Amino acid sequence: MSFMPGGLGAKRPARPRVGRVTEPPRLTSGARDGRPTAADLAAAKDAIIPDVIADGLRVLFCGINPGLYSAATGHHFARPGNRFWPALHQGGFTSRLLRPDQQDQLLALQLGITNVAARATARADELDADELREGGRILAAKVARLGPRWLAIAGVTAYRTAFGRAGAVVGPQQDMLEGARLWVLPNPSGLNAHWRPAALAAEFERLRVASN
Repeated sequence: MSFMPGGLGAKRPARPRVGRVTEPPRLTSGARDGRPTAADLAAAKDAIIPDVIADGLRVLFCGINPGLYSAATGHHFARPGNRFWPALHQGGFTSRLLRPDQQDQLLALQLGITNVAARATARADELDADELREGGRILAAKVARLGPRWLAIAGVTAYRTAFGRAGAVVGPQQDMLEGARLWVLPNPSGLNAHWRPAALAAEFERLRVASN
C-alpha cells in the first residue's frame, strides 16, 4: 500500500527553511588531515550536500539530515563515531569498510544515499515536524523519479514524523512509497545508545538479505 508523506489527509505546512549551498563546501587552510575546523563547522550550518544517487538502485539509504561535519566535508555520515559505514560493511553490503570520501563507490553496488531533510544542522532535533513532513514529500518525488527497489530510512523517529506513521518500528514496513519497498533502520549516530554496533550491523544484514 502506498501512502502520502505526512500521513493520509495531511495538510501542506508552511514552507520550511531552505539550505543555502549549491556545491560541497571547501575546508579552510586550518583543517588537519581533512578534518574540519570549528570555523568550518560553523560555516556549514544550513548547507546542502549532493545526494549519491542513480536510477534503479537496489537500496537508497536515507539519513535524517546532514550533520555539520558531513556538510563541511561534503560526505554523508562523515562524523567520526557515526556507525553507518561500519554497519554497511558488517551487514555485507560492501566487501571492505569504505571511508565517507569513497561514497561514490556505492553506485557500482547499486546503492545510494540521500536525506529526509536537506539542510545541515548540529543535531537532528533542530528540525521541526513541518520540515520533516516537507522533506518526506520531496523524498517521495525523488523516489518516484529514480525508482529504487528499496528505500531504507535511518531513523525511526524521523520516519514516524515525516510519513505520519506514529506506530512504526525498525524493520520492513507494510507500506510502499512510490513503488519502493520501505525499511526503517536504526539511526547510526554514535549518540544512539539504544543500538549497539552488533545489533545495528545485524539490522543492516537483514535488509541486505531482503533486498537481494
